[in-house]
Amino acid sequence: MVLDIIAAVLTYAAVGVGAWFIGGYMVKVFKGERIWLSRVMQPVERVTYRIIGVDADHEQGWVAYLVSLLSVTVISIAFTYVVLRFQDHLPLNPENLPGVPAPLAFNTAISFATNTNWQNYAGETTMSYFSQIVALVLHQFLSAAVGIAVAIVVIRAIARRTMSTLGNFWADMVRCILYILLPISVVFAIVLVASGSIQNFNSYTVVHTLTNGVQTIAQGPVASMEAIKDLGTNGGGFFNANAAHPFENPNGLTNSLEIFICLLIPFGLTITFGRWVGHVKQGIVLGAVMGIILISAFGVVAWQEQQGNPALISTGASQVSTSTLAGGNMEGKEARFGPIQSALYNTATTGTSTGSVDASMDSMTPIGGLVPLVLIKLGEITPGDVGSGLYGMVVFAIVAVFIAGLMVGRTPEYLGKKIEARDVKYAAIAILVLPASILGFSAMAVLTTGGQAGPIATQGTPHMLTEILYAFSSATGNNGSAFAGLSGNTNFYNFMLAGAMWAGRYLFLIPVMAMAGNLVKKKIVPASAGTFPTDGPLFVALLIGTIIIVAALTFFPAVSLGPILEHFKLIAAF
Repeated sequence: MVLDIIAAVLTYAAVGVGAWFIGGYMVKVFKGERIWLSRVMQPVERVTYRIIGVDADHEQGWVAYLVSLLSVTVISIAFTYVVLRFQDHLPLNPENLPGVPAPLAFNTAISFATNTNWQNYAGETTMSYFSQIVALVLHQFLSAAVGIAVAIVVIRAIARRTMSTLGNFWADMVRCILYILLPISVVFAIVLVASGSIQNFNSYTVVHTLTNGVQTIAQGPVASMEAIKDLGTNGGGFFNANAAHPFENPNGLTNSLEIFICLLIPFGLTITFGRWVGHVKQGIVLGAVMGIILISAFGVVAWQEQQGNPALISTGASQVSTSTLAGGNMEGKEARFGPIQSALYNTATTGTSTGSVDASMDSMTPIGGLVPLVLIKLGEITPGDVGSGLYGMVVFAIVAVFIAGLMVGRTPEYLGKKIEARDVKYAAIAILVLPASILGFSAMAVLTTGGQAGPIATQGTPHMLTEILYAFSSATGNNGSAFAGLSGNTNFYNFMLAGAMWAGRYLFLIPVMAMAGNLVKKKIVPASAGTFPTDGPLFVALLIGTIIIVAALTFFPAVSLGPILEHFKLIAAF
């Protein structure tokens, strides 16, 4: 246990150091400055612009930027859908897997385009190698680049004064892929292969077991998908077991590295924000808020999972209770990792929108499952998706400074930009999109036959509501992790979850872009004696309070009937 805690501390410390360096690096990339990769990548960058036919120096307003973003998304969704439907006619399919059924192909295309990577299928028995590395990995790069690009737009909107343009989407996307996502993914994939992950295009291997049984060992180009899965906070695994599979996550070192890599860019963007606006402490404040909530969440989950199941603590427990207590709640967990490392991984991937798991979410204690659910419901801002975590946090910061302005009786300001009614309305709309989607779709699922058919094994229990709430929270939050008790590969869930994914990504993004378009036009007002400071502990506390109050008022009634009720019922039974 002590070693696990030390490993967690070292992982968080490494994230802090890595975020500092990559944050400054991203400033140079998106400002188009020359960096050490320029000699190799600039020719590729120029050729790419010629191929797609764009002028990278031509800047766009927020509407044109958004249209470009949506156009590449829609085209890539159509491409992915076609590849999945006709994968049986395409190469790199040694197992002769059939084409993916239409509802599942639709859900999967939307899922990967929105950075959700929700998987209503087992990758090793559903997707060909071509589908995995072309259709799905393509989206893992594109969706991550889109999120980061919008974060850069918001940063430019705050840093610039009296302008109408916010950059060029095509330049931001291309630079993000060539200078950030691709090089780091290549290096990380090599590290994974060296650590025991696999990367090949072989047919599956059939072996005879010691008990005279026959087992098929699935394999394929795993490490390359694993790298961008974590770096881009995508989460879609090559195997159904995701990061619990030893081919994806071979040992304790890779477990810590995967946690590190999924937290790196989301925290790094806070440093990018601070350096770009010329006030690093502003970025550190946002990062501190993210870190405090995330580490607190890890502490609660680790404590709960280490306690174990009350059924085994009770006086009438079986003889194995003592050894079980020593290891905590080991149900659904890899013996290689245990409760604390699983808690660290699961909070990191639900605090971000990665959604990758190294243990079964459905096997966690009720409170252990509640915390990841709450992290998603906060809006995935602790630290959130690559990109959307930062711009989601800025949305809450706008609301927080508005509240502060009301308290001090002044027009609220954020980094010299006056926050007016229109900005607050855009922020409020963005925040309201999430509960509208989560609670609206969950209500439809609870009240309809198709929705109730998903968690069939838990009918009539609080856990049924938890599974449904988690599914639509994960979809809306573009997380992709799931409680395994819900069978999502039905027409109802394939289409409803796809709707929640789209709403969570783009209905949230549109008011954010509109807010950026409004902020970039404003001049910067010098700070005065009456300006509320946003670079110190007081604002950290205010921002945390705003986030928690908004989430509590919105979601407490729902979670009180799910995981909280389940927790008290479990205690009462023993």
